[in-house]
Amino acid sequence: MELEDIFPLINKIKDEEIKGKVKKCIEMAMERGNWKSLDEIPFTLLIENAYSYVKHVNNVAKMAYEIGKLRDDIDLDSLIAGAILHDVGKLLEYQKKDGKFVKSQLGKYLRHPAIGAALAMEAGLDVKVVNIIAAHSKEGELVERCKEAIIVHHCDFIDFEIARCKNDN
Repeated sequence: MELEDIFPLINKIKDEEIKGKVKKCIEMAMERGNWKSLDEIPFTLLIENAYSYVKHVNNVAKMAYEIGKLRDDIDLDSLIAGAILHDVGKLLEYQKKDGKFVKSQLGKYLRHPAIGAALAMEAGLDVKVVNIIAAHSKEGELVERCKEAIIVHHCDFIDFEIARCKNDN
């Protein structure tokens, strides 16, 4: 299955170079994390029976994209790229061990925003996309977020809080 089928908003990235780097970043993370498929990976270890990483990433990307389209001061290519990649570091933060998803050795020392930002830099993505990834979670409270990172940060927390609430009922 192609990454465009898994993450359809990749097709909305107009700049082919950015699109290629987004795909390269995901492929590097999958290879290094030894993931053959993204379908079974949970989006969080904090919610029991959480839905998939793919569903979460697509939820966040769709929300961010819709907000970005409403504004005339947003770089949509960077917004989409950052939204699709915001949790790419989880592919190295998590591992499957004895049939359960747990923190990897790397994940015990680094959280996914730092891992993902490093992957994005290695893939050659620009500082705005790196900022979106690095600042989407609590780590972002310590740095300045670009406008696109503000959007992804809030969309990520909306999706997380709704998923957590759903499991509380």
